[in-house]
Amino acid sequence: MQLFHLIYYHYPIVSYRKTEIWKTVDWLTIILYVIMIIAGWFSICGASYEFDNVGLFDPSGRPGSQLIWMGLSVGLIFVILMLESDFFDVFAYFIYAGIILLLIATIFLAPDIKGSRSWLVLGPLRLQPAEFAKFATALAVAKVMNTYGFRLTIPRNFACVLTLIFLPMVCILLQQETGSALVYLAFFLMLYREGMSGYFLLSGVCAVIFFVVSMKFSEVTAGVTAIGELLVSSLILLISVLLVQIERKDKRAVQVILGTTAVTFLGGFITSFFIPVDYSWISIGVLLLTVGYLIFLSIRNWVWHYVLIALFALASLAFMFSVEYVFNEILEPHQQVRIMVSLGLKDDPSGAGYNVNQSKIAIGSGGFLGKGFLNGTQTKLKYVPEQDTDFIFCTVGEEQGFVGATSVLLLFGALILRLIVLAERQTIPFNRVYGYCVASIFFFHLAINVGMVTGLTPVIGIPLPFFSYGGSSLWGFTILLFIFLRLDASRRER
Repeated sequence: MQLFHLIYYHYPIVSYRKTEIWKTVDWLTIILYVIMIIAGWFSICGASYEFDNVGLFDPSGRPGSQLIWMGLSVGLIFVILMLESDFFDVFAYFIYAGIILLLIATIFLAPDIKGSRSWLVLGPLRLQPAEFAKFATALAVAKVMNTYGFRLTIPRNFACVLTLIFLPMVCILLQQETGSALVYLAFFLMLYREGMSGYFLLSGVCAVIFFVVSMKFSEVTAGVTAIGELLVSSLILLISVLLVQIERKDKRAVQVILGTTAVTFLGGFITSFFIPVDYSWISIGVLLLTVGYLIFLSIRNWVWHYVLIALFALASLAFMFSVEYVFNEILEPHQQVRIMVSLGLKDDPSGAGYNVNQSKIAIGSGGFLGKGFLNGTQTKLKYVPEQDTDFIFCTVGEEQGFVGATSVLLLFGALILRLIVLAERQTIPFNRVYGYCVASIFFFHLAINVGMVTGLTPVIGIPLPFFSYGGSSLWGFTILLFIFLRLDASRRER
């Protein structure tokens, strides 16, 4: 009881400046939010409304149900804005711990729904704790990075932040909800802004490129040369050379590496007139020689950048050789098929590729101006599975056409840019870090969801914020956004 009184009097929970908050809150972001949830509701109507079934406002139908969640969101927003901004800082760890316990409980208590154990069924309601874990994780990370003297470059601090990010990610993976787990990779965009080495982002991008190239050309050969291994090892070598030039501006080292590469390949070309030559092994050999040379330069000059580049090259080479094992032994069969379909290695129009093919047809049939509200044929005939949740964007494309789809993208672009502007003007690390977490999460959801619907990325099943049907999704993103708006409004209260 004494602890409660101490927290209450030193950190009041409810704001007493109830009229001030409406003057300091960012109304531009609120307007964008309102436009998006209204546009999302109309999209859900277009995707799920049936003329011979229930009305648009019938709570037993999805449009009516979503409208109820939207109304409840208004009350949720009011509660968040009425709280003192310090509440989120003081209780960040408690919120995070509570959500982690809920995620762990979900693993054991949730029923199997479409191969996933991520939904808690509470009578007529179904809640997905993973949607609420995003704002809880953002608060905890912001709390840690707001510690006095915190520097992300200190290994212990960096490890602590990574633990906070990966813990809910692992819990969600154990729920067989891969898409929601991958969203946590968005936090690395915030970490880069806060001082994380660019090597981590470069490594992530390179890992994706190396995986795609390895998979795409895994069965392609030219004589005895494995084209996939040749391309990836050559890319690793090229990136290593560019890093030497950019980081150290060591022209001599670059000349030595390129000269060695040219001489070695020339020797291989001459040898190929007498015996078959596997150029992929020549490329790998040159890469290993480069690694040895970089380590030598690091020891001779006592410059750690050379060692980092050498480690990057070795790790990339190891990753290249592990791609086949990861794909065949770790990924689930349905994930393998989705990746192969996305890379054009397999044509499965009636199986894994069905959703994407039907989505493309729906978007393409919308033309420039679309078919009009409730006039979509692909959506009305239910050709696109999950068309009011993960594939809601195809409904926008069919009914509103290129103009509507572009407008949605511009709305999200405006929201994300506005969040970045708000984050940059924060004077407290807690607010700034949380703001960048919010912007990163929205960007990741937008990029992956639209890429998934248009066939640019594999189907991993994540919602489009404020558009996809679902109370958990709407509430999760609403809480995520309006906590930041409350933190931003507190700038003028200090």
